[in-house]
Amino acid sequence: MATDFDNLVAKVERSYEEAQARLSDPAVYNDHREAAEVGRRVKELEGPYKLAQEWRSARDDLAAAREDSDLRELVPELEERTARLEEELRLALVPTDAADRKDVILEVRQGVGGDEAALWAGDLYRMLSRYAERRGFKIEELEASPNDGGGYKEVTFAVKGDGAYSVFKWEGGTHRVQRVPETESAGRIHTSTATVAVMPEAEEVEVAIDPNDLKIDVYRSTGPGGQSVNTTDSAVRITHLPTGVVVAMQDEKSQLQNKDKAMRVLRARLYERELERQRAELDATRRSQIGSGDRAEKIRTYNYPENRLTDHRIKLTAHQLDRILQGELDAFTEALATEDRRRALGE
Repeated sequence: MATDFDNLVAKVERSYEEAQARLSDPAVYNDHREAAEVGRRVKELEGPYKLAQEWRSARDDLAAAREDSDLRELVPELEERTARLEEELRLALVPTDAADRKDVILEVRQGVGGDEAALWAGDLYRMLSRYAERRGFKIEELEASPNDGGGYKEVTFAVKGDGAYSVFKWEGGTHRVQRVPETESAGRIHTSTATVAVMPEAEEVEVAIDPNDLKIDVYRSTGPGGQSVNTTDSAVRITHLPTGVVVAMQDEKSQLQNKDKAMRVLRARLYERELERQRAELDATRRSQIGSGDRAEKIRTYNYPENRLTDHRIKLTAHQLDRILQGELDAFTEALATEDRRRALGE
C-alpha cells in the first residue's frame, strides 16, 4: 500500500519526466521564452528527482536486507540512510522565494566607527564581489561614494546571473568587525560596523512607477571632500513622493545614464518594500526566527585576531576568516538556506 511519501516521490518523478518531455517538444524548443521557463523547471526538479531515485534504491535495499538473514546487520545503516534521504527530499521540495532567480542590487554603507567603518565597508564590498565572481555571476558597480581615508561611505552594485538573489539575500543586515585599525598605535581592538541592504532587481512591468510621483533634481557631481568633478548638471536625485524613497546617482558623465541607474535602484527598493510587506503578512514567525535581514540587525561578527566569523542567526562559527574575505562564503549560504527550508518545513 502506497504511503503519502510514496505518492510524493511518484509526483516528483512524474513532474521531472513531463518537464523533460516538454523540453524536447519542437513547439517549446522554438519558443525561446517558454524554452527558458521549462529549462529552469527541469533544473529546479533535477535535485529532487535525483534524491527520489536514491530514496527508492535505499528503500529497496532496506526491504531486501530485512528479508535476507545474511544482510540483516545492514538494516540499521540502511534505515538511517532511507530516513536521511526522505528528509533531504522534503527539504528540497519546500517552495522557494519567488524572487530567488532574479538579479540583485546590494548597497553597502559604513556604520558606526568613522574611517575604520568606511574601510570595513570597502572590505565587505570586495568580499561580496569576490564571492559573486566565484559563483560565476557578473558584477556592475552602480554608485560609489569613497571617503578621504580610502574606504567607502557607501557603494551600490548589481550582481547579475540566474539565482543571484537566492545566494545574496542572506547578506542583508549589520556586519560587525573586531580588529586593530592600521592607525591604532597601541594595538587596541576596535569594533566597527557596516550595513548591507539586499534587493531583488525588479523589471519595469513588476513595479509600476507613475512619473507624476517622482521629483527629479539635477546637480553637479562632487568627489571626496566636496570638490566639483564635472562642469555640467549630470548628477541626478530622484525622490519617490508617496514613499519618501530617495536615490541619487552621479558616477556617469551623462545625466541620462545616471537617471537610468537611479530608476533601477528605485524600482528595486520599491519592489523590496512590497516583498517585505507580503512576507510580514505571510510568515512573521519564520522571519523573526531566521532573521529579517533588517539593516539594524547584527547578523555576523568578523573577528580578525581570532581569524573567526560567527553568523548569529544560525550560531555557526568558522575560523577561516582570511579565506572567507576572499569570497569563500558557500558554507554559510548553504547553512542559512537549509535552516530556512527546515523552518518552513516545520510550519
